[in-house]
Amino acid sequence: MTPVFRFAPSPNGLLHLGHAYSALVNFDMARAAGGRFLLRIEDIDTARCTPELEARMLEDLRWLGLEWEEPVRRQSEHFADYRAALETLADAGLAYRSAMSRADIRRFVEAYEAEGAIWPRDPDGAPLFPGRGQEDGSDEGGVWRLDVTAAHDHLGQKADLGWMEQGAGPGGETGWQVGDPAIWGDFVLARRDTPTSYHLSVVVDDALQGVTHVVRGRDLFAATSAHVLLEELLGLPRPIYRHHDLVMDDEGGRKLSKSRGDTALAALREAGMSPSDIRRMVGLPATL
Repeated sequence: MTPVFRFAPSPNGLLHLGHAYSALVNFDMARAAGGRFLLRIEDIDTARCTPELEARMLEDLRWLGLEWEEPVRRQSEHFADYRAALETLADAGLAYRSAMSRADIRRFVEAYEAEGAIWPRDPDGAPLFPGRGQEDGSDEGGVWRLDVTAAHDHLGQKADLGWMEQGAGPGGETGWQVGDPAIWGDFVLARRDTPTSYHLSVVVDDALQGVTHVVRGRDLFAATSAHVLLEELLGLPRPIYRHHDLVMDDEGGRKLSKSRGDTALAALREAGMSPSDIRRMVGLPATL
């Protein structure tokens, strides 16, 4: 089987050194393995993702020396694929509409914690959804969520929620990993204003594009638990996962943000940096 790698940025800001590192690692690994390298535009947020930002992003990637297969897959052109996956889950009784807004959840958690207890958070620090029992019974909610408890019951003992980790998680986790989707609670599959979520769209895209190796930042290690659950429920192939180091800010305490203009590739290029300089800055050989 020919290995297939992908880089999947969102055009909602300028690419920075962290993006360059992930893109170059995928590109280098694909070339070393005699595999394919794909570029995917993750633009489900049609309000923040713009054609102008996409054009600047493509310019940066070409300047780095990256080449990819055409046509490029843009998520905004494939909402029907994600809708079909959502309908599969809903028809199986595994997805439900939720009427609770983010503000509703915040108020619920604040009332709970006012009594001195601590409400559980997901790996990103957001409060877990309180669950279907806190809904008003409405089927008109604007958010679709996965019923994680029902999903586990549906899969039963046959569930295969593991993945091969060729990189390392935040705690050095490597090798065979067993996913724990419960850490995300009943996570979002779609919203009224965005007809899919990152979790749902990424697993559908990887399967449709035949991606065999998902190489991405260590900050997405925990998300893999949600992804392998969706892959199992939808009968999708399981790629090999490799989570790499993050490029941190000058203080070393935070990963780079698109709001940091001084690490934007466009700014570095305008300052006279070369693609080889960028490779050295992120710890890669100047040439493959």
